[in-house]
Amino acid sequence: MLTQASLLPVERQVHILPPPAGRKELSFLFAPAASSSAIAISDSREVLTTLPSGVFQACVTSPPYWSLRNYDIDGQIGLEETLDAYIASLVDVFEHVRRTLRDDGTLWLNIGDSYTSGGRTWRAPDKKNPARAMSTRPATPDGLKPKDLVGVPWRLAFALQAAGWYLRSDIIWHKPNAQPESVKDRPTRAHEYVFLFSKNERYLYDNQEVRGPNDRNLRSVWDINTKPDPHAYEAVFPPKLVEPCLALTSRPGDMVLDPFLGSGTAGLVALRMKRSFLGIELSPAYAADAERRLNGMVYRG
Repeated sequence: MLTQASLLPVERQVHILPPPAGRKELSFLFAPAASSSAIAISDSREVLTTLPSGVFQACVTSPPYWSLRNYDIDGQIGLEETLDAYIASLVDVFEHVRRTLRDDGTLWLNIGDSYTSGGRTWRAPDKKNPARAMSTRPATPDGLKPKDLVGVPWRLAFALQAAGWYLRSDIIWHKPNAQPESVKDRPTRAHEYVFLFSKNERYLYDNQEVRGPNDRNLRSVWDINTKPDPHAYEAVFPPKLVEPCLALTSRPGDMVLDPFLGSGTAGLVALRMKRSFLGIELSPAYAADAERRLNGMVYRG
């Protein structure tokens, strides 16, 4: 993994653009020799539809997980009534992503799993994670039973593969400091998936940029601690999960995309590694938090 010494201070200002943001408002990002970055407050599909093809070198993102959080935002992804509708929504978003990637571009996708609701239409609050409470939950998908693990990551991976993406690797993000769970009839979950997709058969991937122990090729299990996030019911997407993705599949000066910006971690790491980026976030509150973080907060690795 990268070390703190390999990262650089944030020097560029990040522009935050209210909706609607499209080709005209974002044209400064794609000017010759441009090194600007921006956050667009909008639905990812609405923004990406307006952008030129082939402008991003890499996309690193973690979309809302299915049936795990209600953000109370119109148009949010994650509370679709059916699992199929959720998968279809994400496939649609990533079709726009694929068009806007360069021919040798890649998508790094972090996605977590969930369990069926068992017929419950609510989720009780948790003392450690108050945001975990939900007043609505999707019904148990057809073909699954109460207490079933849904298998969201692989369902989505196969759907993207069928849509034309090259599924190149499944990385296990092992969380050594995983949160305890109160369950007593299964192991505590301590991992998530990060999938590497490419737009084409050949793509930018420099395996010398990040090496494993004894200078071996990087392995597919990454031990990375979670970092607390006061806005999420689980701590997700730490900077050290983003660093190897960008080091392997982009170069300084390239433009990086995160269509589900959240707290802005992908953008922060992109700036630290001298990449430009566009972050798209549906929630104005999250976008404002990310803008403050990217334009002022100290990076702590």
